[in-house]
Order: sequence, then structure tokens, then C-alpha cells
Amino acid sequence: MRKGAVNPMTGPEDHPSPKTKLRRGWTTGACAAAGARAAYEALLTGRFPDPVAITLPGGQHPRFPLTLAERGAGFARAGIIKDAGDDPDVTHGALVIAKILPGPAHSGISFQAGEGVGIVTRPGLALAPGEPAINPAPRAMIRGAISEAARLFRGTGDVIVEISIPGGEEIAKRTLNARLGITGGLSILGTTGIVVPYSCSAWIETIHRGIDVARACGITHIAGSTGAASEAAIKALHGLPDIALIEMGDFAGGMLKYLRGHPISKVTIAGGFAKMTKLAQGLLDLHSRRGGVDIAWLVACCAEAGASADFAARASAACSAGELLHLARHEGIVVAPPVAQAAWRTAAKALRGAKIALEIAVFGRNGELLARTPFLPVH
Repeated sequence: MRKGAVNPMTGPEDHPSPKTKLRRGWTTGACAAAGARAAYEALLTGRFPDPVAITLPGGQHPRFPLTLAERGAGFARAGIIKDAGDDPDVTHGALVIAKILPGPAHSGISFQAGEGVGIVTRPGLALAPGEPAINPAPRAMIRGAISEAARLFRGTGDVIVEISIPGGEEIAKRTLNARLGITGGLSILGTTGIVVPYSCSAWIETIHRGIDVARACGITHIAGSTGAASEAAIKALHGLPDIALIEMGDFAGGMLKYLRGHPISKVTIAGGFAKMTKLAQGLLDLHSRRGGVDIAWLVACCAEAGASADFAARASAACSAGELLHLARHEGIVVAPPVAQAAWRTAAKALRGAKIALEIAVFGRNGELLARTPFLPVH
């Protein structure tokens, strides 16, 4: 979940050239930890360190300039503008604020959600329902920052940490948080504290958490889709609730491999003709950088469906799967079913050993069902 979770509008389709040197950035968790460190030091000493340094899980020691530094009666708060580097992160430029208040003696560190930070409402995530959506790794970073300040400036470390992101509730509408049961704002995220541009780790993390939530809520049939059109179509086809819908994008492998160890009884993989053709050809990452549609393979499918040699010659010159599908339809050649069957075999191989019944659904650009396999066990 980048993004508080992931922003589907800035997903893998927007990758720059692998040769482009991209600038790394900082997670919301790192910014929250730095803000907490600065605010607690100010609470203890009356002075804000600016810039403020923290230690990341990997041992790095970044320094963050403060955008906000405020002390009041019994509290201090510090704010840092998140810099996600060259990653298309929806929280890039957001102000992450940590407010520190003294806690009861021997209480340790407790966490609260301020403005723009969500609350967990469903089981299945790493945090219990009712908890502020400050993930375990950022909590550990914040605890480490607080403990360091306590050691240096003779504090007890008994504090209440409130994290807020002004405008976060609006930003969260561009994420998948609501589907995961995180309401009211963003998640505070980041395992390493560092944002690696276009790593897509946040997207894959969101896929995994979506599966976890569905399992915890007793969902027995989920559907992974490559995009909005196929998601809407498969939702209508099966009457699935939103919680059963997994926006996998190009990461079919990321979804299927996780399901192998975290199975759900029935799984549908739904997508457009071109994406499902790539899956049929054995690709688990469906982005263009990993490989294109093999037109010759599709032409062979058409030949098996009864296409003439003349059609095969014309179809071989097609520039895309969509163009070939158009030609096949015009000739009355049904090519989508063998694509669905081959895609089933690829997906079933990735799910090997799991007690899952798998279905593949191939849709056209307007959401029309082109082909569908039956649910069959993969084990």
C-alpha cells in the first residue's frame, strides 16, 4: 500500500526507461519517525533539532528539514514534507505531522490517529480493528526515535504519539484503503523507510493485504483483475462484493504466488484479451517491459480454430492483440477460448499445490465476456 496504499492511476504502465537514474525518497513512516524525534526532543529541551536525524532499519541516518515546529502547554509537534523522490506516490508533498504529549508513568509509547490518518476497521491486517493505521514497521521506527531522544535527554519515553496528515482523507480516496477497511485517511507505511522509485512493492503489498482481509472476513471467492473494466465486468458476472475484488494490475504472479500460501476456495483471474494472452503465453508480469504479445502464437490459435491460410497470412501482420481479435471476429473465428485455457494452465502452475478452484475470464474493451473457463481445481 503506497499510498497510504497504492495509486492505481500511477501504476506500472507509467514506468520510465530502466536506464533512467531515479532519485529515491522517504516513506511516510520515516517522516513520522523524524517528526516524532524532533517533537519529543523539543518537549524535553525546549529546542527543535532542525534538520532532525533518525536511524532507519537498514542503518542509514537521513536528516529531515522541519516544515512545522510548534510547542504548547504540555505538547510539541513537528512536521515534515514527504519527498518520495521520483516515485509517483500519492503522498508525495504531503505534510506528515507528529504531535507528542506526555503519557502516564510507565505507560511506554501509545499511538493515536490525527487528521488524515486512517483507522483499521476490518480483520486481516497487521493491526487490529480500531487501531490507527500506523503500520508495525513505522511504529518500530517511531519507538526507536523516541527511545534515542529519551536516552540522550533523560526522558522517560512515556509518551502519546499522534500522527496526522492534513488533507489525508481526501488523498486516501485515490488509494485502495477503503477496500481494505481503512477509513478516514491514509496509512503510515514503509518497511525500510526508503521509497525505491517504481519498485511497485506498495502495489504488491496492497494485493497481499487485500487477500488477507478477504480471508479474515470469510470470503470464499475472490477475483483479481488487470484493470477497471475487467473488475467491473467480473463483479457484475459473479455479484461479488468489493472486498472480494483484488486490483492486481500487471502483477498476476504477485497475486497467484501469495495465494499459493494463503489460499481461498475459488479464485477468478479476469482481464482484457491482450493481458490474458500474455498470461496464456506464460508471463506472470503482464507489463509491456516484460514482454509483448506473441502474434505468431495467436495466429496458431486461430489456425487451430479453423482459420484459413489466407487469414493466417493477414493476421500475421497484425500490430496488436486487439487488431488480431478484430480480424478474427470479422472472419467468425473464435480465438478467445484457447487463450483462456492456456492462461488457466499458466495460473494453475503458479498455484500448484494449493486447494483452489481457478477460473479465467477474458473480457473485451467494453466489458463483454469473450471466454471463460470453468472453475477447476489446481492441485
